[in-house]
Amino acid sequence: MTPLEVLVERNLYGDDYTMGKMWVGGMLFGDTIEPKSLHLSNSMPLSEIKKKKVYGKTAIPTGRYRMVWQVSPSLKNRSYAKKYGGKFPYYENVPGWTGVMLHPFNRGTESKGCQAVGEKWKDGIIINATRGYEDFMDFYFVPAMKRGQEVYITIKEV
Repeated sequence: MTPLEVLVERNLYGDDYTMGKMWVGGMLFGDTIEPKSLHLSNSMPLSEIKKKKVYGKTAIPTGRYRMVWQVSPSLKNRSYAKKYGGKFPYYENVPGWTGVMLHPFNRGTESKGCQAVGEKWKDGIIINATRGYEDFMDFYFVPAMKRGQEVYITIKEV
């Protein structure tokens, strides 16, 4: 079975945020937000990534990551998580990071490296992140998991 491909193209860089566009299966899905990009890549040596990364304030390195479904101990009881048994799409093997996932939030400062998807309201802020998250889960991620289909996310800077 062909994997489901998710693409995030980062295209707007602020002092404390990075914004972009999310494409799912080749179709535009929504706007993304995450912490500030330091233009790291998963092809860099881990020592270089660790030297440049600022804990809790840096976007993850660009690259391709497998997304897996697992429970978040810290977010599992949120209202938007209960529908999915507390499970979230986690990004596997992000060099220098652990616990990276897609979940709802509105500003890059509200994340320690995770991504959110919604609608751009203005530079540095997205709205409707819970709806964006639930739409991604209901229409793409959960059906793929139920089919046994792998899901990959590629993050690029444009």
